[in-house]
This record gives sequence, structure tokens and C-alpha cells, in this order.
Amino acid sequence: MEPERTCIACRNKGNKSQFLKVVYNKQGEIFIEDDKKLDGRGAYLCKSQDCLNKCLKNKSLNRTFKTAIPQEFYEELIQKFGFK
Repeated sequence: MEPERTCIACRNKGNKSQFLKVVYNKQGEIFIEDDKKLDGRGAYLCKSQDCLNKCLKNKSLNRTFKTAIPQEFYEELIQKFGFK
């Protein structure tokens, strides 16, 4: 049984594989986790344009990680996953 996770934008629950994982580490770096396990606090986001838009609008990552997330990171998310 795969662990259940919650999207920080829409609050929908699902299997870990349904989400993008964003990791914020102790050095203040933020990453999109691919296959490798990264150290740090994680947040999950549905793999959809709507959830990314909600995340941007509501500053969900900023609240989750209690820090300002640079706009460049959101642009990286948009490019990596083909969102417009």
C-alpha cells in the first residue's frame, strides 16, 4: 500500500505517485524531487495546471516552508512540467 499524500493547493488526497514533490532543505535550497530521495521538508502538489495556479495565487509553498519562494522556482516548475 502506497502512502497517502495531500496537495498543498487543492487539499485532495491520493497516492504519493500522483503528486509532484517539492523539497526545501536546511540550507534554504528548494528542489523538485525526481526519483532520488532528498533531505528536507517536503510538500506535494497535484500534477495539474490548476493546482500550480492555485499554489501561485495563494502562495502555498511560501506558507508551507515559512519562507519566500523565488518566482524563478515557479517558472522552473512551469517549464519542467509543460504548464503554461
